[in-house]
Amino acid sequence: MNRTENCKRFYWVEEEEPLTLILGVDGGGSKTRAVVTDDSGVIRGEGQAGCGNHQTSGIDAALAEIRAAAEQAVHEAGAAPDEIAAVCYGLAGADRPADFAVLRPALASLPYRNWDVVCDTMTGLRTGSPDGIGVVLVCGSGTNAAGRNARGETIQTGGFGYLYGDAAGGSHMAEETFRAAVRSWELREIPSRLTQDVPAWYGFETMEQLVNDWLDRGIYHVSSDLTLVLHRAGEAGDELAVRLLRSAGRELGLAAASVILRLGGFAAFGSRPIPIVLTGSVLQKGRSPHLLGALEETLRDRAGAPFELVIPKIEPVFGAVLLAMDRLGFRAPQDALQRWASESPR
Repeated sequence: MNRTENCKRFYWVEEEEPLTLILGVDGGGSKTRAVVTDDSGVIRGEGQAGCGNHQTSGIDAALAEIRAAAEQAVHEAGAAPDEIAAVCYGLAGADRPADFAVLRPALASLPYRNWDVVCDTMTGLRTGSPDGIGVVLVCGSGTNAAGRNARGETIQTGGFGYLYGDAAGGSHMAEETFRAAVRSWELREIPSRLTQDVPAWYGFETMEQLVNDWLDRGIYHVSSDLTLVLHRAGEAGDELAVRLLRSAGRELGLAAASVILRLGGFAAFGSRPIPIVLTGSVLQKGRSPHLLGALEETLRDRAGAPFELVIPKIEPVFGAVLLAMDRLGFRAPQDALQRWASESPR
């Protein structure tokens, strides 16, 4: 009698270690962006929603947008909220203790167990400073300056508008551009190509047509995109445009110097220059040599310490990711930073 023995083969399958997932959220006045990466910096999921600034839209509306962006990123990563090891929310409007008193209870309602919230200035600083120490200058539609020293102390200068001392930012620069065009047209200022460029930007042939049309319609505000006209005139060497750009640069330099002088604690740097991280569209995209030159001149006169200007290559949301990694004791590899630099917002 023949017997056939069934031989069973056993295969040992080595289980992969679960990924450590990190969530970074950048909540601004126009949009909120969220990114999930693993601990090696590979992007696993992304999300985007509307205004995440509670000062602009109220805490309930801002929280809904933050939640939506985060949920989208986590879902795309194929993860559950309790699988996210750390979260950093970098939020516009997180300026004062009164803001954190509103934000912290609201963010605690989101389903993430290990999280922190910082002002978006701190995420901006982290994009250009490997240890999060230095000064950050924000110049988008508005302006702000902040810093963190070697003792971990932080301080903010500006960010609350013209009445509270600010005199830069895209909105302010756009208004100054329009004013300068009107004053030059009326011979209250030196001749300038702005008297042709500004009306052309709005579809008019002359300043007279533009001014009369706007006065008839009761228009007394301009959008910040008029700064593009200012930058182009400055590139062409227009004296009045150059003066405006240098004025904005001087204001930004004063704000950065204010942070250094008020904060102190940079002595540990020794001869190493303090990074001055430049964020926001006016600085990162405009890069006017007239503005940047005046900024540097002002810092040399006022800061009393060596410094270097740094224009980050990565988006602010990755600054939030880096701060969350710092919280876990991870360090993003260099190739991750290079990949993030090539990423653009959706």
